Amino acid sequence: MKIKASLLFALRLLFPRTGKKSNARRSLVGACVCIGISLVPLVMVLTVSNGMIQGITNRVIGLSSSHINCILYPFAETAKSETSLRTLAESLRKADGVKNSYPEIQGVGLAAGKMGRTGATIRAVEKNIFTDNAAFAELFEVVSGEPSLQSKNSAIIGKKLAETLQISAGDTFRLITARRLESGKLVPKLTSMKVSAVVSSGYQELDALWVFIPLSTGFSIMPVQSSEVHIAIETADAFDFVRLGQVQGQINRMVPQYTRVYLWNELNTAQFENFSSTQIMLLFIMLLIVLVASVNISSALVMLVMERRKEIAILKSLGGSAEGISFAFLVTGLVTGVFGVIGGIPAGLLCAVNFDTIINLIEKAVNSMAMVAYILASGSTADFTQIHLLDPAFYLQKIPLAIPLGQLIIIGCGTLVLSLLVSAIPAIRAGREKPIDTLRKI
Repeated sequence: MKIKASLLFALRLLFPRTGKKSNARRSLVGACVCIGISLVPLVMVLTVSNGMIQGITNRVIGLSSSHINCILYPFAETAKSETSLRTLAESLRKADGVKNSYPEIQGVGLAAGKMGRTGATIRAVEKNIFTDNAAFAELFEVVSGEPSLQSKNSAIIGKKLAETLQISAGDTFRLITARRLESGKLVPKLTSMKVSAVVSSGYQELDALWVFIPLSTGFSIMPVQSSEVHIAIETADAFDFVRLGQVQGQINRMVPQYTRVYLWNELNTAQFENFSSTQIMLLFIMLLIVLVASVNISSALVMLVMERRKEIAILKSLGGSAEGISFAFLVTGLVTGVFGVIGGIPAGLLCAVNFDTIINLIEKAVNSMAMVAYILASGSTADFTQIHLLDPAFYLQKIPLAIPLGQLIIIGCGTLVLSLLVSAIPAIRAGREKPIDTLRKI
């Protein structure tokens, strides 16, 4: 039996000329729909999680660790003064592959506002970092005020911290830090700061406690011994690890003694391993759903073989081979999988593009039902709390779209392979049908 004849038989199995009703053909259509539906959440999870991880990664690199981070030991001479730290940062800008460098001293303190107080991560940075640093200018959203640190007592705070302290741009608050006396004793130091701007990176877990102050103010209110003094290095591409390694080696030769030089992925290893393992687990669960949906093809083909025993017997009596008939049913299962992929992946991408809208609609529906239940239970909505499916404390407020083309191709090919595998057993059984037994019953 030639391949052309097998393909023609497969075409007739999928699209019969007669108008006769076929339960097996309906099952094939149902299997195709099931595969498409099962691919929708898989594509959505893959696209949204990639966008989420990409957005968080860009913020961690651009706003926190930078591409390369030079951390100075507290007892290093370069770390003890603002002038020496700036001099080192300027010298590192001359390194091949370095676009810019930003000196910073980071410590912890207590922030006290009008109605509350909380711990804060104090970041003493250059005055113009919100305009000179491309990542700061792009990724920070100004909620209120003007992000400027020109005044000695000016401060830029995160949105969550502003809500906790109940302050806004133009208000004053107090920073309580520790300073060391000549005797070596630590005593609290109170500094009044004025909020010049409230900002948000869109990822609350990252910037919830950030307070930005001028570098000179940082050296005057935070003891170097209990703070982290470092220089953030920016290169052309944070993901070109070959080039980053070369720049890291060059910087290691330029920095003074008692300085450690790290790449961004070395500083955030645990966090990104957690992202990867979570994504793999989600994909594994979604693939199991696709596998279950693919089994429907096997069931539909079994019914199709039973319905087409007469045609199979006639083909075999005319010289059709078992391999040719099995091949025709394999093609039928494969084409069913192809139609499922063609329908499922675009639908999944469409849902991923409108993910924020879909989540908002689901949130409204869930909150409406929860409110009705709460009214029936308590008779009032005074203490009702809105339900958030994606809490901004742990997720990006706006998820960027990142379509993983290569991974989508792998998913499509994997689905087709699954379709072939589940089609194998009914196809082989179709090839083993005995024409004599079937023709006797006609």
